[in-house]
Amino acid sequence: MQSDDDNSLRQQVLVRSSSSDAPRTTFGLPTVVGVLHLAVSLGLVLASDYFLKKAFAAAAIRFPSALFGMFCVFTVLMVLDSVVPDAAMGLMGFFEPATLFIQRWLPLFYVPSLVVLPLAVRDVPAASGLKICFILVGGWLASLSVAGYTALTVRKIVNTEMMPAEPMAKPSPFSQTEVWAWSAIFVSSFILAYVNPTALGTNARTCLPFLLAATVLGYMVGSGLPSNVKKVFHPIISCAFSADLAAIAYGYISQSGTDAVLGSYLTKVSSNPGAGDILMGFLGSVIISFAFSMFKQRKLVKRHAAEIFSSVIIASAFSLYSTAIIGRVVGLEPTLTISILPRCITVALALSIVSLFEGANSSLTAAVVVLTGLVGANFVQAVMDKLRLDDPIARGIATASSAHGLGTAALSAKEPEALPFCAIAYALTGIFGSLLCSVPAVRQSLLMIVG
Repeated sequence: MQSDDDNSLRQQVLVRSSSSDAPRTTFGLPTVVGVLHLAVSLGLVLASDYFLKKAFAAAAIRFPSALFGMFCVFTVLMVLDSVVPDAAMGLMGFFEPATLFIQRWLPLFYVPSLVVLPLAVRDVPAASGLKICFILVGGWLASLSVAGYTALTVRKIVNTEMMPAEPMAKPSPFSQTEVWAWSAIFVSSFILAYVNPTALGTNARTCLPFLLAATVLGYMVGSGLPSNVKKVFHPIISCAFSADLAAIAYGYISQSGTDAVLGSYLTKVSSNPGAGDILMGFLGSVIISFAFSMFKQRKLVKRHAAEIFSSVIIASAFSLYSTAIIGRVVGLEPTLTISILPRCITVALALSIVSLFEGANSSLTAAVVVLTGLVGANFVQAVMDKLRLDDPIARGIATASSAHGLGTAALSAKEPEALPFCAIAYALTGIFGSLLCSVPAVRQSLLMIVG
């Protein structure tokens, strides 16, 4: 009976995954029902993130609110699955448009920190910048090795046989209609901003449409490049380059200067948001959406729990403490070392972590996290081949634990069998890192190390 139930459930998931091809068209020539479904499901996720942030801020709780929301959603799904399985699957199906939307645009939410990188590193001395690059590359390689070999070691001890993962729905590619639509937005809003820099009330609001369009167009163009080009020119690089190019062009033509335009791109002021603020506003929703990915692979997590949890916990602690130690050894300034502590954790949670420390440069944090992901996205497969990390579980966990979402996207595109383990480790690395840094004793020990 249990086997029949499992087969039935797998067939349901397959049907849902294959039927998700229909909603994919909602991103090209959308149907009214598809748009409404996406708007409601995504709106609920965004609203949940917003109200949780407000509640946590009002209660002066420093624990990441989005992480709490993710735990709540995952718990609800697990309870429903044990009591009314059909309700759990129905809830998963209802929020699938939102999760696909987030998955489709995920790299965009990392981009603002790269776009404003020239402003973030302006006050960082060149010598300190070289030290940060050394820690970034060397730390990525060390974290990859620790996570991968830990997974292999535990695999040999428990000797658990691999089981197939639940199929994961994939978002659709970008259409020519979308490219032309965003191009029209860019041209018209650029002209409006040039004619009247405060047409929408402030410089940031007026620049928002064309800077957002430039970012989106850069991502679309980068995503359509040949795979061999994307190995060295990741879509997120073309995305940031496009936005910076637009900022430079407008700054020159309007004579306002590039720095002023970049300042308008990411204002960090809720009442006067820029394009970067809009994009980074989705980061909390990304964390909440992890609950659906983890629930979909719950059987896989349960079966390979020993390998997954041991590797992720060890890798998370190693990443934080090794960064602090190396920063102290090479003589990096304590505030800069603190800013790059969560280098292997996804941006949304990395920013939550550094907010727990006084004096951290959050812009530098976000930039280092994205750069770490880019290093992983470009070199993770070749390095793991050299290290002889051949097991799909070890490869997935090592990639996500060292290079979070960007590394995960790069590996899973060529090795789909590693995707479930990437997705799980991607979420859990951020979770355990956040939990560790939420403990005052851990924060104090890290501060003592960095000096």
